[in-house]
Amino acid sequence: MTHTSPTPDDDDRDPGSVPCLVTGATGYIGGRLIPHLLTTGHPVRALARTPSKLDDVPWRGDVEVAEGDLGDVDSLRQACDGMAVVYHLVHSMGTSDDFVAEEARSARNVVQAAQDAGVQRLVYLGGLHPDDPDAWSTHLRSRIEVGEILLASGIPTIVLQAGVVIGSGSASFELIRHLTERLPVMTTPKWVHNRIQPIAISDAVHYLVRAASVPRDRSGAFDIGGPDVMTYGEMMATYARVARLGRRHLVVLQPLTPTIASHWVGLVTPIPPGLARPLIESLECDAVMHDHDIDDVVPRPDGGLLAYDDAVRRAITHGQRGRLALRWSDTDTRDRPAEPAPSDPDWSGELLLTDRTTRRSDLPVAAVLAAAADMAGSPTALAALSPLSTGPFTTLVTGAPRTDGSGEAHWQRVPDPRDDRVLLRAEVRVPGDLWLEVRAAADADADAGADAGAVHGLRLVFSPRGLGGIVWWHALAPWRTLALARLDRTLTAAARHQPTTATK
Repeated sequence: MTHTSPTPDDDDRDPGSVPCLVTGATGYIGGRLIPHLLTTGHPVRALARTPSKLDDVPWRGDVEVAEGDLGDVDSLRQACDGMAVVYHLVHSMGTSDDFVAEEARSARNVVQAAQDAGVQRLVYLGGLHPDDPDAWSTHLRSRIEVGEILLASGIPTIVLQAGVVIGSGSASFELIRHLTERLPVMTTPKWVHNRIQPIAISDAVHYLVRAASVPRDRSGAFDIGGPDVMTYGEMMATYARVARLGRRHLVVLQPLTPTIASHWVGLVTPIPPGLARPLIESLECDAVMHDHDIDDVVPRPDGGLLAYDDAVRRAITHGQRGRLALRWSDTDTRDRPAEPAPSDPDWSGELLLTDRTTRRSDLPVAAVLAAAADMAGSPTALAALSPLSTGPFTTLVTGAPRTDGSGEAHWQRVPDPRDDRVLLRAEVRVPGDLWLEVRAAADADADAGADAGAVHGLRLVFSPRGLGGIVWWHALAPWRTLALARLDRTLTAAARHQPTTATK
């Protein structure tokens, strides 16, 4: 590790805000960093190759958006103009055939543009790595090279080096999630015994935000990590425990190469093989902090660093609160950065299995929604989702009785800020979380002058708990059809008996 030495003036920090340019604003880290920079008072300019991708983000009106490309120095120079700090958060892994050359070229362009614009600070998020260069994967070598390019720029630079970032949408975390969720028994390479020091996304963002206020005479690469050091296998086991999946069994195969492993990951998870391979290669060495020099530069978060199991818990509670439809209006990456965001890749987040039905009727929208709300407390159609009354199949895959022990299975209303739907959660012991979403809207195709009619839809949403949950859902496909039909009949009949003044 190389750092500049502390000076007596370390505490003489600029208390004011500084204008910050964030590259990679549509990415995982950038999209979660920007609202925190705004909260701390920093004016933000977001660089995006396609600015329209930021149209719906909740902080769009609070930032300036600059259209630019890391391959175009002129656009970068314009974006850097007037900025004191530049966050370089773009990574080409999984998006470029030669991401090493692409990332180095992008870093040099950022340096040139920042120098020309008089930028006072560069900030970069790299990776934890061992001292032995022979142990570096291509992915880690690229991260290290980018950090060195920025540090050699002559501009004060903070390179934060992190291991696995824990939060929904993080590629490294999604690898853990999908493997652990889907495979109760799995063959693994020997790297499952390597030591990892993960860090919660909230803590990583904390260090990134504070890096903007580091004194200008401080520059260097600093390791950051959470309080836990564990093997990759232990990280998977802890995930399984927090997610209530049951014990996972790992069978280590020595000849399982990164190429074979990446194809295997591509088969059993939705992560693209082109992204899986560099991720897997980077796990072939330990990723732990060498020192805690960062503590002399940036104080730890109030309350301390988040433990791994707590970070996992924050990342997987999204579906448990019934936040099933990802819209920016339903998302708060400022207070809950570990949760999914609409900009995250399609392969990230919890697996949600759905079945639905839609119909037109002459029923008022308010009556449909009121009838759906009245289903709370009833067991309507839940028996159809486990075709045998004793539930032996469900018991087989869950290891527990069918009901939750509190009495008859029933639907429970879940608070929801949206006024176009009613959300119900099934209080029933099944291998996962089961929801019913009822939406209703005025029928736009209804004849003018006709009584107000509605188009209403019912959607069963299931977040499976492990492979058993996936098997359970698909095996009950015929009974799901029956359940949806019964739910629709019950809803329609109840809506016809609602007062005309019914409201949601």
